Amino acid sequence: QVQLVESGGGLVQAGDSLRLSCAASGRTTSTYIMGWFRQAPGREREFVAAITGNGNATYRKDSVRGRFTISRDNAKNTVDLQMNSLRPEDTALYYCAADLSLRLGRWSGRYWGQGTQVTVSS
Repeated sequence: QVQLVESGGGLVQAGDSLRLSCAASGRTTSTYIMGWFRQAPGREREFVAAITGNGNATYRKDSVRGRFTISRDNAKNTVDLQMNSLRPEDTALYYCAADLSLRLGRWSGRYWGQGTQVTVSS
């Protein structure tokens, strides 16, 4: 079993940056694909970014490419999401997930955190 705790959310203005962090416990996640998802009010949860166990490959939603960077530190069992040039449409509850898989073009996770709120004002 893996427990995930997100931190780093907050209220910022458009154009600002935030860094989200996810701390995993319970077991090492170094072999898992880890990632971030988000859910805006009234919308379905959507994939944002993922990173392979060794950190050699990353995947990102088109709308965040060039602005968001995902990274991980397996020694600390953490995965971060650096978000730059934030836009109001990035406003959502951001979730960390572990043991991601991609099936039929859709990412899903086995373990989930409780989420951290990101609000971007215009």
